[in-house]
Amino acid sequence: MDVDIKFCESAFIHGYTEADIRLAIDNAIYDGYLEGDEDAENKRLVGFDRKGNPMEIYYNILNKDTVRVFHAMEYRNIHNKLLKNEE
Repeated sequence: MDVDIKFCESAFIHGYTEADIRLAIDNAIYDGYLEGDEDAENKRLVGFDRKGNPMEIYYNILNKDTVRVFHAMEYRNIHNKLLKNEE
């Protein structure tokens, strides 16, 4: 994803760093709208942190060149169906 990334303080509450989040964004294995929110600007991304652990990132599209990350957390297996649909 080649965009400017803004961060809310809430993006860091689970201990992830800006470097972790940027790496996950740059190497995403899933990037899609939240279920039922396809008309909005809220998206979920799955990628890997600097230790190779999967993580979820939630962000808003501010404009064509900028996104705002508002949450980052450990990957939950409940999203495995999303990854299977991407193949």
